[in-house]
Amino acid sequence: MTASPRRRVLLAAPRGYCAGVDRAVIAVEKALEQYGAPIYVRHEIVHNKYVVQTLEKKGAVFVERTEEVPEGNIVMFSAHGVAPVVHEEAERGRLATIDATCPLVTKVHKEAVRYANEDYDILLIGHEGHEEVIGTSGEAPDHIQLVDGPEDVANVEVRDPSKVVWLSQTTLSVDETMETVDALKTKFPGLVSPPSDDICYATQNRQVAVKQMGADSDLVIVVGSRNSSNSKRLVEVAKLAGAREAYLVDFADEIDEAWLEGVNTVGVTSGASVPDVLVEQVLEWLAERGYGDVEIVKTAEESITFSLPKELRRDLREEAANLVAERGGSGASKE
Repeated sequence: MTASPRRRVLLAAPRGYCAGVDRAVIAVEKALEQYGAPIYVRHEIVHNKYVVQTLEKKGAVFVERTEEVPEGNIVMFSAHGVAPVVHEEAERGRLATIDATCPLVTKVHKEAVRYANEDYDILLIGHEGHEEVIGTSGEAPDHIQLVDGPEDVANVEVRDPSKVVWLSQTTLSVDETMETVDALKTKFPGLVSPPSDDICYATQNRQVAVKQMGADSDLVIVVGSRNSSNSKRLVEVAKLAGAREAYLVDFADEIDEAWLEGVNTVGVTSGASVPDVLVEQVLEWLAERGYGDVEIVKTAEESITFSLPKELRRDLREEAANLVAERGGSGASKE
């Protein structure tokens, strides 16, 4: 008799929370501890359904527009960053603010301001409508134009081909970004590159791990939300690496058992905004179906941490109340 093929799971490392996400989530939790609920958060603090739902239960209130926050309250800006106009909206709304923008996104914002001050045309590689792209574009709207992939390069026009620089959204596929950069350099040979790579270390590390794991996997399961750019990129990278199929799920109960038909090796990873508890649930689900042998595929060590937003060291409730008092506001909720 022929032995049954061995069933196994390849578990990518690194995976899950990056330093910027960890900082942002802890910032919301600390703000709730220090100032009490509600803490308003403009847009999802990170792109993960479970994280948002968990923080809502603790007293966080997520809003899409600054104007939705009643005056005299505290509003936190998400890890994706916001444009300067949003800070102005908060000031007009008499709001105390906590900026939880990932420091790596802040770096891109500063690069945009610097190159705009030097009167460069800035080609921002990213996905239209993504919060990070909106925030970066808002730093220098008269100088920035979006390039949404290699196919968009033909549409790009600049004032002076000798003064053009590219920047990028931090959560993109490294390979696709460089394909876009190469196309831009063909069109604009004088294209300037940023002083350091804009795609964040965590995004790159997770993609490298998936490339190695995907090459040996029949099926790859990526844990992450559908509005998470870096999670969606991991699905694409897994398929390009050789995985027969790859799927994105928020929770283990979204996995379809039909996906396991003819599958011996399942690769598992998670996006940079995913807590590890969700990965553990996927591993348990797989173990119950015979995939209990787990091998770690480790391609990098991560030790980067970021300090919490400085605003958490102040009495923001008092600051918000003073803003209302100084400007003659009522402190009443907005209709």
